[in-house]
Amino acid sequence: MPTVIDLQRADDPRDIVYLAVQALAEGKVIALPTETVYGLAASVLCADAVQRMAELKHTLDDPTSSSEPSKAKYSLAIAVKSVDEAVDYMCHDSPLAIRFARRCWPGPVTLVVPCDMTRSAVSCFPPQVRELVVNQSGHIGIRVVAHRLFEQLQKYCAGPIVICSANRCGSPSASTGVAVVEQFGDDVPLIVDDGPTRYGGPSTVVRTNGNQFKIIREGVVETAAIRQYARPSIVLVCTGNTCRSPMAEALLKKRIDERFGNSPGGAIIPSVSSVGLSAMPGDQAATQAVDVMRERGLDISGHESQPFGEQTIRSADLILTMTRSHRNAILQRWPHAQDRVFTVRRDGGDISDPVGSPVQIYQACADQIDRELAQWVESLGPEWLAIPESGEEGEN
Repeated sequence: MPTVIDLQRADDPRDIVYLAVQALAEGKVIALPTETVYGLAASVLCADAVQRMAELKHTLDDPTSSSEPSKAKYSLAIAVKSVDEAVDYMCHDSPLAIRFARRCWPGPVTLVVPCDMTRSAVSCFPPQVRELVVNQSGHIGIRVVAHRLFEQLQKYCAGPIVICSANRCGSPSASTGVAVVEQFGDDVPLIVDDGPTRYGGPSTVVRTNGNQFKIIREGVVETAAIRQYARPSIVLVCTGNTCRSPMAEALLKKRIDERFGNSPGGAIIPSVSSVGLSAMPGDQAATQAVDVMRERGLDISGHESQPFGEQTIRSADLILTMTRSHRNAILQRWPHAQDRVFTVRRDGGDISDPVGSPVQIYQACADQIDRELAQWVESLGPEWLAIPESGEEGEN
C-alpha cells in the first residue's frame, strides 16, 4: 500500500512539505491535493518520473492539442510559482495570455500557451520531458495552483512541477485522497491527503494564440467568467474620482466604441473604468463634470467613485493617470506595474484638477483629456481585442 499522509492532522505541515520535496527529488511520482482535484506530480528535472507519470495517466487525450486525435499527446502541464515565472515558459509577446495569468492565478485555470523553444525556458528541460509537456502544435499547459501545500512545496523545488489530474484515462477525477488510492493503489508511493478539494472538479483549460482564445475544457470556472477575464481593461485615475477621471472614462468609452465597436467575429472590446487614489466609495461626479458631459451627449449622472486598490493593478492592462504624481504614487507601491502605468498626457505632463472651478474650466479640462485620449486610442492595435475561437474540442 502507498504511504498516505493526512495533511489536516499533521503536527507540523512543514514535515510533509519536506517529505514531498524529497520524494520529488528522488524521482518519484506522488499525488498531491490542489484546489480543484488531486493531481499526480513529478519533478521536471526527473525525466524517468515524468515518463512514469504519463504511463500512469494512460491517456492520449490532450486538451492542449489540436482536435485531430492522431496529433494528441499526454495531457501533462507544469505548475509554476507565479505569473512572473510563467512568462519564462511562454511567448513574451502574448498580452492575452499574460492578462489571463494575472487575473486567474493562483486559481483553477490551466493556460495552454505557445511555447517558442528559442525563447522559452522549456528549452532547459530534459529532452524527454520537453516531448511530454509540449504538444505537436508547440503549446504548453501552465498553472499556478492555489493550495497551501503547493505554495510551500515550490519554495524548495529547483524547477516547475509536472502535473496531471490523478485519474486514469476515462475514470472520474479524484477529489479526495481515498479516490486516488482506489485508482492507483501501490503505483503511487506517496499520497498527501487534505480531504475533499475546494472545488471538487477540474480546472478550466484555456488555449491562447495571439489575441484569440478558446475554452477547450470547461471546468470549475465557467465560460462567462473566462470571457470577462479575457476582456482588455483600461483604467483612468485621478485623486477623488469625481471630476477628471469620470469625464475621461465617458470620453474614452465613446472613442473605444467608435474604434472597435464594429469589429467582426464576436471580438471582445476593452472595458473602461475610473478610480481615485484618495476616493471614498460611492461619491457622485461633480455637478460641473456631469453638465459638461451632458453637453457632449454623455451621461455620468449615475457615476459612483471607487478607490484604487490591489484589484486594479491585478486586472488593468493600461492605467492612465491625470498627473505624474498619481503615476509615481502607484509605482511606489506597485513597481512591477511600470510597463502598464502612464500619464494621460503622452508627453508626461499633468491634467490640472478643475475641482471647485466654474464650468468653463471643466470644459477646457474635458477638451484636453479628449485630445490626449484620441492619441491613445489611435495607438491601440488588434491586440486590444480578445477574440473567441469558434468550435468545440474534446476533453480528457
